[in-house]
Amino acid sequence: MRKIVLMMSMSLDGYIEGPDRDISWHQVDEELHQHFNDEVRELGGLLSGRTTHELMAAYWPTADADPDTPATMAEFAAIWREIPKIVYSRTLEHADWNTTIVRDVVPAEVALLKEQPGGDLGLSGADLVAEFLRHGLVDEFRVYVHPVLVGRGKPLFPHTDASIPTTLRLTETHAFGNGVVLLRYA
Repeated sequence: MRKIVLMMSMSLDGYIEGPDRDISWHQVDEELHQHFNDEVRELGGLLSGRTTHELMAAYWPTADADPDTPATMAEFAAIWREIPKIVYSRTLEHADWNTTIVRDVVPAEVALLKEQPGGDLGLSGADLVAEFLRHGLVDEFRVYVHPVLVGRGKPLFPHTDASIPTTLRLTETHAFGNGVVLLRYA
């Protein structure tokens, strides 16, 4: 059975973006970008919210058309175009590039999606992640911690009223040359 894999970058103090949706502090160099290419290539699909999908769709479909685009980015453009995508949105009416629009996170529908053949499903977008976490639908966490303190912004993990901590099992760590650290938990 496929897994739902949360894949997100965050600052050391827990933010995925700073004020005004600033992500300029993300430290994606060639090594890290190649890692992302290799990871996403193995997935069976991408699950994202509207905002994340629109940010990706605004750049990646034609990123490799520019001859000055670095090789790892051109490679990712091709991967992104081809991979099946599900965007969760109540407002989006149309999406291209192998994308299906789903209105709501319905646990029974996600269970059916996981039973389909293919690779694991990559999950991104803070609001969508919060909804999947609320329903207990995340099977694995791949958190890329960037060596920066943002101070404020949008946190990766929402504040909850849960009285019982969720214990995770560390399955991998990897330090990249630029100081980003992958923390992988099941």
